[in-house]
Amino acid sequence: MDNEMIMTSEAEAPAVPVQEEKQYSSLRYAFGAVAAFFGFSTKTHRASKKRSKLVGDIVTYLVLLFGAFLMVYPFWWMLAGSFAYTLTGAGQAAVKSLIWWPNISTFNNNVSAFYNYTETFTNGMAGINNGGIDTTIAANMSYWRAVLNNLIYSIVPVVVGVITSASAAFSFAKIQWIGRNVVFFFLLAAVMVPGPAIMSTQYAMYTDLNMIDNWSVMVVPGLFGSIMTAFFIRQFLFGMPTSIIEAAKIDGAGYFRIFCGFVLPLAMPAIMAQGLLSFMGCWNNYMASYIFIASNSEWINLPHAMYLMNLKYEDNNLGPVIASSVLCVLPVLILFGCFQKLIIGSLMLTGSKE
Repeated sequence: MDNEMIMTSEAEAPAVPVQEEKQYSSLRYAFGAVAAFFGFSTKTHRASKKRSKLVGDIVTYLVLLFGAFLMVYPFWWMLAGSFAYTLTGAGQAAVKSLIWWPNISTFNNNVSAFYNYTETFTNGMAGINNGGIDTTIAANMSYWRAVLNNLIYSIVPVVVGVITSASAAFSFAKIQWIGRNVVFFFLLAAVMVPGPAIMSTQYAMYTDLNMIDNWSVMVVPGLFGSIMTAFFIRQFLFGMPTSIIEAAKIDGAGYFRIFCGFVLPLAMPAIMAQGLLSFMGCWNNYMASYIFIASNSEWINLPHAMYLMNLKYEDNNLGPVIASSVLCVLPVLILFGCFQKLIIGSLMLTGSKE
């Protein structure tokens, strides 16, 4: 009796309607299949997560490769252009376009393969009249003299200036004195002022001090260090244990001995990294030489000399100018390539806290 009632209730229960399947056109179905193959899910097909990740990685690497090409190609163009034979009109036109290698190069002409570099070394600074150099100065000026000036302007201020900045960073990080943070933030606020904005004032000050048109205007200001260098070294010193300094003070060491015997060796990675970055900035400091040193002076630096070479050759022979650009960039690239891990590691450590 009970079984009959159950069967009757089941028979009388309304049937659950089956959901109708959506119908898609064959074109849309094919499009979904292709999209799923490339990692994109649609209403007709669902792509696997592995396929989606693969497609995303491919797109990411393509974008990165394109960005790398935009960064590297100018250097390759400069290297290729330094071997272009630009004494002819066709050579000038070839070097002014996007090239992989110049069709009219120094390798397939009746000159030396390194003609542009030889011309830079021997005649690059000779006879520059439209640059404002008279015959007397031009006779004493050479490409190698500009290189020597650049080395003086880059090495002396960097070595002394980085040590000065490190001593200031040690004072701001590990020595307690009244107004320490106020003075530091005041100096840091000065970094917000663009350097070119105060160059006219600097020119007037250096003129009164008789520093214009000689080596002192490029060397003396750098001996007092840089607030940005002090800032990065200060952040690095915050990660140094204060117990080392306190133990040295208990043993009777003064701050000067602590700085030379403990701080400098322990902070040497940050100091070297900031020194390399400062060297790159001083090596490429064209604006200071152009403003503070006259073009007829033998104390111009290498970028300033390259500008005068460009005035000399103009559109008649750009090959030596491009070759001098390669020689100017090469030391910086070598230094960064050799010490890039040190530079990047130092910048990462500047965010550490004690």
